[in-house]
Amino acid sequence: MKILILGAGQVGASVAEALSSEANDITIIDQNRDALEALADRLDVRTLVGNAAYPSVLKEAGIEDCDMLVAVTQSDQTNLVACKIARSLFNVTTRIARLRSPDFLDNDLLSNENFAVDYAICPEADITDYIAKLIEYPEALQVLEFAEGRVSLVAVRAYPGGLLVGKPIREMRRHLPAGIDARIAAIFREHQPIEPDGHTVIEPGDEVFVLAASEHMRPVMRELRRMQQPVTRVMIAGGGNIGSRVAALLEKRYQVKVIERDRRRAELIAGKLSNTLVLVGEATDENVLIEENIDEMDMFLALTNDDEDNIMSASLAKRLGCKRVLALINRRAYADMVQGGPIDIGLSPAQVSIGPLLTHVRRGDVAKVHSLRRGAAEALELIAHGDRNSSKVVGRRIDELPKIKGVHIGAIVRETEPFDIIGGDGLPKGRTHLRVIIPHHDTVIESNDHVIVFCMRKAQVKEVEKLFQVGFMFF
Repeated sequence: MKILILGAGQVGASVAEALSSEANDITIIDQNRDALEALADRLDVRTLVGNAAYPSVLKEAGIEDCDMLVAVTQSDQTNLVACKIARSLFNVTTRIARLRSPDFLDNDLLSNENFAVDYAICPEADITDYIAKLIEYPEALQVLEFAEGRVSLVAVRAYPGGLLVGKPIREMRRHLPAGIDARIAAIFREHQPIEPDGHTVIEPGDEVFVLAASEHMRPVMRELRRMQQPVTRVMIAGGGNIGSRVAALLEKRYQVKVIERDRRRAELIAGKLSNTLVLVGEATDENVLIEENIDEMDMFLALTNDDEDNIMSASLAKRLGCKRVLALINRRAYADMVQGGPIDIGLSPAQVSIGPLLTHVRRGDVAKVHSLRRGAAEALELIAHGDRNSSKVVGRRIDELPKIKGVHIGAIVRETEPFDIIGGDGLPKGRTHLRVIIPHHDTVIESNDHVIVFCMRKAQVKEVEKLFQVGFMFF
């Protein structure tokens, strides 16, 4: 596939890195020559210095032969103009735009008659939702959803003394309440993937990925983690785009404080937030944190634009007694280095936002993609189509499918007649028409099933896509 990426910032670089390893022909345009040279040195991509909103620059980059335009510059206006030009002048089939301002997220405005954006992505909104989920599950390293929120994939660190630690995985079903099932989709031990089966023994410190129906996730997590008290108090360092978005979302349910160094910015966001205490100060200042009772906080979120400040403030907050800390870290090497030390979660914003974009790039009918372990692995929600004659998966048992090393089917979501959802506490949670099935060797995949597949290495994704593609006999 020929892909033209506009913007060589954090998002553009992550998109290029994710797609260049999959035999795509990629060209990147940016006005920053140094950023382009850095990407060209480590990736197999072509680069062009220029303004991505100019038709002449787009033409020089080869837009006439492109299958997809990914406009992820820092400027909403540039991204919108580029999409309009791509359709009107060059008839590019698929056009994706990064839009930071909610003013532009309007279906009529993005229609073919106007700016011609097929898919709009908003990294700040994705990161805000992602952080909110981590606060809902404070024990987790990652919380991801599939099938309209019916299935959750949660990564946790196994702790010494956990019910399942030191025991084979097959014993998990014996501990779970009746009617609750789950699947351990992957285990990473000292950053290395381990293919789990029923005999695999979980060790303290393992990073364990668990799939289950969302309403059953809490009792499942108790098998692996000591459950923390629900979060009630949150402190946020940084009142920028992400920090203010997170505060606006959280203030409805939690006690929130924001520390912002710039007085004008602090006054601006204080006027927009209705139930958040906004303070002017440095989050890296020990006295400021102590005065604001950091030792009583359940969660500290370092969300400034500076990686070093985020690392320092989060480490300081942890040392001063905060129960759990998260640092937003743009440099992936930094995030890998600090997570698991004094910082509980090192969050790479580009890796969070790349999932929605990959959903539109993947071949076949892909409903959702989540990038895991900072791009090393992926979880996909694919829709099975066809019948036994035209599909390699439909009408077949799990144990009949071609074996791909490191790939596991973790869950199937199937449309059925409406039925009651029963939560992990045994109480009804509402009604739905989507049934979550944790498949076993004899489970048969049906047409229109949403199949959630875990790939322990990203290189396996192409094989999975081919497996779910429908043959020529399907009409």
